[in-house]
Amino acid sequence: MSKRVSHSLLDPLVGPALTALYPHLHIPRRFPPEGIVAIGHLSAIAGAIGLALSTTFWWGGLLAAAGIAGNHLADCVDGRHARSTGQCRNGGELLDHFTDPLSFTYWLVGLAVACGRLDIGLVAVIVLMAMAVLTNLRAKLTGEFTLAALGPTEFKALLSVFALALATLSLFMPGVTLTTCLVGLGALTTLGLILLPIQLIQSVREVNRCGNQPDTSEWETARSS
Repeated sequence: MSKRVSHSLLDPLVGPALTALYPHLHIPRRFPPEGIVAIGHLSAIAGAIGLALSTTFWWGGLLAAAGIAGNHLADCVDGRHARSTGQCRNGGELLDHFTDPLSFTYWLVGLAVACGRLDIGLVAVIVLMAMAVLTNLRAKLTGEFTLAALGPTEFKALLSVFALALATLSLFMPGVTLTTCLVGLGALTTLGLILLPIQLIQSVREVNRCGNQPDTSEWETARSS
């Protein structure tokens, strides 16, 4: 399993605070950590629905912020629960890393629906999935799963604050809510388009410098007996 290293700016502040809530959640010891991952994923879906409704209903932004926060809480306690109850499994690790980028995809699609610009949302999703693939490939080649300073926690925090801002605008300045949502989606997409090539260049240099021995083996064709 890859060593996990986070350079996140917010993880040292947010992570321990949310993990400290674990004893107060009273999760049954027999409850599988994969169940927590599933609950977090459902929370992410609720957040996406909230974002999609944020320019139509004032409470959409509140639902979005709550869904995103719930997703991050589940992401912080699922590993703690697995270690505390002796239920660490590779399958759980796979499920966790599989659902994380999907959650971000839902939120970007929700924003795109809210402002009626699925074209920009498509670009945002492509950039997001490219970053997710890049992160996992770098982890495979270097044996280290690394999160950047502006990583998932920062993205979730930004989206949560933005969702609350949309809820406030929907109540007091409904005429600018749609424009604000469009500007936010455009800014996220632009940021991703700037960061992706930078991270790609850095990753290529990193795997060349400290990656595992290059794979020079040939493909083996599986023959059915």
